[in-house]
Amino acid sequence: MERSSFATRSVQLAFLAVVAGAWFFATETGSVTPLFLPKPASVYVALERLVKTASFWSAVMVTLTTIAKAFAIAIVAGVLAGYAITRSKLATQVIEPVIAGLFTVPITLFFPMFILFFGIGTGSKVAYGATYAFFPIALNTIAAFSNMEERYLRAARSMGAGQFDTFRHVLLPGALPVLITGMRIGFFICFASVLGGETISSVAGIGRNIALAAELMESARMYAWITFVIATSVTLNLLVYSLENHIRSR
Repeated sequence: MERSSFATRSVQLAFLAVVAGAWFFATETGSVTPLFLPKPASVYVALERLVKTASFWSAVMVTLTTIAKAFAIAIVAGVLAGYAITRSKLATQVIEPVIAGLFTVPITLFFPMFILFFGIGTGSKVAYGATYAFFPIALNTIAAFSNMEERYLRAARSMGAGQFDTFRHVLLPGALPVLITGMRIGFFICFASVLGGETISSVAGIGRNIALAAELMESARMYAWITFVIATSVTLNLLVYSLENHIRSR
């Protein structure tokens, strides 16, 4: 297991090294104009300046707060909907394919509707992110609860367990690994949706600053924001992946 993990990390680090090397080579040789791809040193200087400003941290807080609200709504709605659907085999057979089909529809097409109903502020991004993240969470919840072995449920009922006790001591522990996977997928979809929504139409947040830097042709500043987003995304992914492995190993 440790050897496999080490090999995975080695491949990931090698990939990052290749990307960084290609970036450095392209900019140093003049193969790409700095307007499209600035030098890594320029991006580093721009990022260093950014993190020292209050506006940077204000934008970060706006985006993180929006993501947190959207993800919380998605978790509550997705888990409750998934659990309610699995209480009936007929509902599972009818509704699960509908949710799966809706998940394949690019919800970005409907983003103007979110702007229309919730405005250009953070409300539209919360609704947009929560809607997109709802689907993987609901689908994984349905898969987790509907595939629970019936013998465990019968054993719990035979020992006098009520509906709540069955859920708490049988359904939830058995479904937790799949639920965590759904939440992990939902979180990063929510993360990307909120940032995408801010980039398309917003008055604040990280996505808005990326779009503004692009509009002003400040490529180093734009890449500095993008670098920060990538670093944050990778860090969060590693943390969530570690948490998921820890829960699965228990």
